[in-house]
Formats: sequence, C-alpha cells, structure tokens
Amino acid sequence: MIHWKLAVIMAERNIKNNELACLINMNPIFISKLKVRRRFTRIDESTLNALCKALNCQPGDLLVYEEDKA
Repeated sequence: MIHWKLAVIMAERNIKNNELACLINMNPIFISKLKVRRRFTRIDESTLNALCKALNCQPGDLLVYEEDKA
C-alpha cells in the first residue's frame, strides 16, 4: 500500500494550505483535499512536480510504500 504524506511534510515545514496553494498556483480547497488523503490514489505529474518544488522535497518524501498486512 502506498501512503500519502503531504500533511506530514507540510507540518514539518510549517506551511499552511493557503501558502502552498499560492506557491503552486492552485486553489486552497484542492490542497486541503490532497492533504487529507492517507492512501495514495492518483496525482498528475505536473502537480507532483509543483509540490516537490514548493516543498523542496523528493517524490519519495511524499509517497511511502508499506506492505499490505494480511
């Protein structure tokens, strides 16, 4: 299972939804929806690129793989 860690990265960098939205030129509501995800579904390459640039991180910082528990 792939876990989405945007909320964790944002908290570590002390960045709010509105601030990140301004940095990547997106709606704060979109950032809020991305942030509350715990499991990774889909994300556009350009969005992932913008997030990594704004948060000064690598995609692997936002996505973490954990083996499914049986």
